[in-house]
Amino acid sequence: MAISYNKLWKQLIDHNMNKTELMHKAKISSNVLARLSKSEPVSMDSMEKICNVLECNIGDVMEFVKNDIDNNDKGDNQ
Repeated sequence: MAISYNKLWKQLIDHNMNKTELMHKAKISSNVLARLSKSEPVSMDSMEKICNVLECNIGDVMEFVKNDIDNNDKGDNQ
């Protein structure tokens, strides 16, 4: 499974906010923002800060999605 933050980017549009504004308001580092942009895992602490700023739940900003690697692994095992 892979992480998708597409919902987060949609939330930013809905809140008329850009990534830099989110970084400052949520008090997250540029490193965390870079990891989000690359769909890499970030700490729950960072996700909590983001959710607090956007006044939403974690499911509103991220989700797990199947990726090609998962699908290929399943095909190899059959």
